[in-house]
Amino acid sequence: MAANPKNDRFHGRVGNGERRCAAVGCAGAGEFRAPGEQRPGFDGPGDYRWFCLDHVREFNAAYDWFAGMSPEEILAAQHPTAGWASESRAFSPTAGIDFAPRWADFADPLEAISSRARASAPRARADGKLLTADERRSLEVLGLGHEADRGELRRRYSALVRKYHPDRNGGDRSFEARLQQVVEAYQALRKVL
Repeated sequence: MAANPKNDRFHGRVGNGERRCAAVGCAGAGEFRAPGEQRPGFDGPGDYRWFCLDHVREFNAAYDWFAGMSPEEILAAQHPTAGWASESRAFSPTAGIDFAPRWADFADPLEAISSRARASAPRARADGKLLTADERRSLEVLGLGHEADRGELRRRYSALVRKYHPDRNGGDRSFEARLQQVVEAYQALRKVL
């Protein structure tokens, strides 16, 4: 009687008759998959060993998933929410992107794309310390380079406040959110520049 492939797959049997059991001295067919030496991780899913039914049962009985882990790592892995603590890039609110370019702020779309790349690159302040992500974002809001000094910061802030303030725009409050971003960026940068 022929074997039912659905039942074979359900029980974990992947039989094609070509693989031999990985157990030393066994001549049986390697129809059952077990984790190999390379564990799944960043480099891929890992590799597998193939055993006959008796040897895969023996392997599973002796398998220790926690081998090589510290007690703290074991405790963290056993927690009910293990693996759910961090968001994957695809499901994070920003989908792995710090910010989207404001197309209206650029004459050329390639400038918008390159500004995002420039903003994400680590840069140093005048005192040699690296800029934080918030400081880079604040410089981007103000349209300043990472080499800006306090005088340049004040001049740019004054120009943007004049540009976006409702009193300078005939009472138009449509730029109010942008003005708030400029003020917050200035407040964050005036302490470090």
